Amino acid sequence: MLTKYPVYYQLTNAAFRKKIETGRKILSRCTLCPHNCRVNRLQGETGFCRSSSEAEISHWQLHFGEEPPLSGQGGAGTVFFTHCNLSCVFCQNYQISQDAVQNKGLAAEELGRIMLELQKQGAQNIDLVSPTHFVPQILEAVYFARNKGLSLPLVYNSNAYENITTLELLAGVVDIYLPDYKYADDESAFNYSKIRNYAHHASRTVERMYKQVGDLLSDKEGMALRGLFVRHLVLPKRLSGSFAVLEDLKRKTNLGIGLSIMSQYAPHYRAGEFNNLSRTLMPQEYNEVVDYAKKSGFEKCWIQELSSSLVYSPDFQKRDVFGQDSCILKNQKARGGSF
Repeated sequence: MLTKYPVYYQLTNAAFRKKIETGRKILSRCTLCPHNCRVNRLQGETGFCRSSSEAEISHWQLHFGEEPPLSGQGGAGTVFFTHCNLSCVFCQNYQISQDAVQNKGLAAEELGRIMLELQKQGAQNIDLVSPTHFVPQILEAVYFARNKGLSLPLVYNSNAYENITTLELLAGVVDIYLPDYKYADDESAFNYSKIRNYAHHASRTVERMYKQVGDLLSDKEGMALRGLFVRHLVLPKRLSGSFAVLEDLKRKTNLGIGLSIMSQYAPHYRAGEFNNLSRTLMPQEYNEVVDYAKKSGFEKCWIQELSSSLVYSPDFQKRDVFGQDSCILKNQKARGGSF
């Protein structure tokens, strides 16, 4: 049964501090993600993601371009972290994830105050984008903000390349998991994201996330309060293995999870160097995935217009990264398997 407050209010101060302590220890021999770099970030060493001992963010703002249950009328309180534990050649956020950017580190209190300011501005939730490599710092920030009155659901917006031990740190803290399940096969994952064993880790990730938070639950206005909400970006030429992703979700979770099938692929960053990725989607490439999801019986599914590739192109050189007209997701809630 849902309580009035987010799940992190059920943690005692002692239990929360224990999670923070465990997270800080991990930073001394970093194994937050499956790269398991084992570098001492507390001593200035960096691994695959190039992250430091403090949280680094590029932007924070109210974002109205997330799925309707996340954006609502107030917008998602989005915090964009820099760096990433993947190297996707088509990354739309490449300016902050892949380029040689180094933002000033934030103390936990500073990050916590950003969360409180987003709440003050009317955010529906705190939407943490690319958070995996900063989980210990996020835990400290949420602990601080909770004790100062933060009462918004936490959205963990990741690429699904997670270690189970990191997800266990987040148990009882995160309300909504928002993983982007990118690939069903390791060949594509390695060719286009320079990552090994992605499919195995992503499958385990969504399974563990589901065990923690369950189906997507919303309030009477349709705002997401708790649960698993999986994104899947359809790539040209079936490179993302969309059918297999949907089948895995059916096996590992439930038809009551949230599902967002995205058509917004565009050849950002270095995608133009790869023939298979040098164009946007064709209608049939996207529609066949939507049809498959319909037939599979997913109850809570959101789709995009094919023109989304022209709209969802962030520019992190601007203060308003996406602009205010970027929300064109359609809510296609289904009952009994029909959209």
